[in-house]
Amino acid sequence: MTHELTVRSRTGPAGPVIALAGELDHHTAPQVRALLPGLALRPGQQLVVDLARLTLCDSSGITVLIAARNLALAADATVVLTAVPDRVSRIIRTVGLEQVFHTHPTAQAAEAAWTPPSDSAPLLPPGR
Repeated sequence: MTHELTVRSRTGPAGPVIALAGELDHHTAPQVRALLPGLALRPGQQLVVDLARLTLCDSSGITVLIAARNLALAADATVVLTAVPDRVSRIIRTVGLEQVFHTHPTAQAAEAAWTPPSDSAPLLPPGR
């Protein structure tokens, strides 16, 4: 096994997008975990994790996805998994996480489905 993982990140209209390509396992999971705290994620945004080119995901990889979800929750944001390969989807269902992760077929679909938060904070009188 080569244990190679390519991680690309960008900022989309809804928030950060991370695209993973290759193997997300106990050898490569630390690479993604180290990236997470540096993401600029604001309340109401969504973190998109694009799995379209993921070829392998073991329990360490699932742990990284949970860490991404926890990061999003701490920022009052959400996490969305996109293009989830069948084998990863089966793992997510097997461990009971299918209701924890929202999914979309593509990163573009996730970004299009995102609704910006309404700015419903009450206005304070001037001087307050």
